[in-house]
Amino acid sequence: MSPLRRWSALAVLALPVLLISIDMTVLGFAVPALTADLGPTSTELLWIVDIYSFLLAGLLVLMGNLGDRIGRRRLLVVGAAAFGCASLVAAFSTTAGMLIAARALLGLGGATLMPSTLALLRSVFPDAQERRLAIAVWAAAFSGGAALGPIIGGFLLEHFWWGSVFLVNAPVMVLLLVGAPLLLPESRNPRPGPFDALSAVLSIAGVLPLVYALKTAAHDGVSVPVLVGLAAGLGLLWTFVRRQRRLAEPLLDLRLFGSRAFSVAVSTNLLTVFALLGLMFFLPQYLMLVLGMSPLVAGLWMLPLAVATVGGSLAAPWLARSLPLRWVIGGGMALAAAGLAAGTLLGVDGDRGVLVVVGLLIGTGVGAAEALTNDVILATAPPERAGAAASVSETAYEFGGAMGTAVLGTVGLSVYAAHLGAVDGVPAQDVEAARETLGGAAEVAAALPADTAAAFLAEAGQAFATGMHVVLLIAALLAAYVAVQAVVLLRGSRGAGVAPADRPAPETATVAR
Repeated sequence: MSPLRRWSALAVLALPVLLISIDMTVLGFAVPALTADLGPTSTELLWIVDIYSFLLAGLLVLMGNLGDRIGRRRLLVVGAAAFGCASLVAAFSTTAGMLIAARALLGLGGATLMPSTLALLRSVFPDAQERRLAIAVWAAAFSGGAALGPIIGGFLLEHFWWGSVFLVNAPVMVLLLVGAPLLLPESRNPRPGPFDALSAVLSIAGVLPLVYALKTAAHDGVSVPVLVGLAAGLGLLWTFVRRQRRLAEPLLDLRLFGSRAFSVAVSTNLLTVFALLGLMFFLPQYLMLVLGMSPLVAGLWMLPLAVATVGGSLAAPWLARSLPLRWVIGGGMALAAAGLAAGTLLGVDGDRGVLVVVGLLIGTGVGAAEALTNDVILATAPPERAGAAASVSETAYEFGGAMGTAVLGTVGLSVYAAHLGAVDGVPAQDVEAARETLGGAAEVAAALPADTAAAFLAEAGQAFATGMHVVLLIAALLAAYVAVQAVVLLRGSRGAGVAPADRPAPETATVAR
């Protein structure tokens, strides 16, 4: 394959990664508008935001296995068509329930897109040094997309209705449908083992009740349904793990976790995205509903985060030539921790300088770390298991994003509700309704006299800022832990660019160009 075709193929492989990461965060800027239009409860709102990532996380391993069987390029094309159709349903949803269902379909479609990207990168870039740069671009697309989502959402919401944030998927899917058959090689495992349907059911059935338990506990406290969901989820996942250990051809190859570097890199991805998505749930609402920015202006204020994320991702391979991977990854996460901690200085008046510094620190740190963790994952996994390693890596991304929104989102909203007190002139039932979401508080204020509305919005803004500060503090502590973990546990680890036994995966049979 010529260099021009290789790098053109990389652009095609980056499209689904960019789009899926944008979809993880673009909805944050649409929350006020869709809250006013559809009137979801706080629980429905969280499901609207995170059902997409939960289904992605639950289905990625299954879809990665399916791609190994039917062809990774073929799965990519099928997924693009499904994702485009689900986007149309989401854009024109008329109820909260319909939007939740559409987001679930988007998660299903997205799960068919993601597993092929890293595995195909290994086929397209057999040279180790080129692959490291390609992986950095892939990581920049994922991390940068998460930061670009609010900017794109802000621009669309400035000119169109909230459903337009989903229609942006359509032209990207058309490009993918045209570019994939022309530029990407087809690859599959020529000797796949028998498909284990029971493992597929167990992997999905174990994740959903566990997520339900965590979400409900964070919002309502520990209860019998929470304990039942927790027990059911853990029991099913324990059964899944035991089954994978016994099977000759498991759905999820747990032997990959025998490498300490692989396990650390995967957990770094999961915890990093967990912290980042908790921030991305609150920051857009803070900018628009607390500081009063328009969607477009709020999106532009997040541009430093997006630019720094891409810059950090592209700088990481260069830094890794002269510094050990553990120091680049650990240093990146230390920068992110400092940025998250600095975010607790953001108050109801909104210091713009602090906002820029927060974005630059978090973006640079997360971008650098995630570019190299994926390099470690591909280098430490045996070549014949590159597809399985890619699925595990992407599952960590999506599960971390879903859990970040669910757990940190629920914690932050619970703190907001607890700190939103009574205001003279505001009926108790209206205060209770406003405790569901900050958008709900804005709706209540719209029906109040001007002076009372101003006082109520000030109270709600302060309560929301308090909830955001708690989330940022938790995220900062997690990022600091990840930094220490990387420095201590990745000693001696090497990336794909320097791996001594780097060679094309024998299981990847190229059958079409």
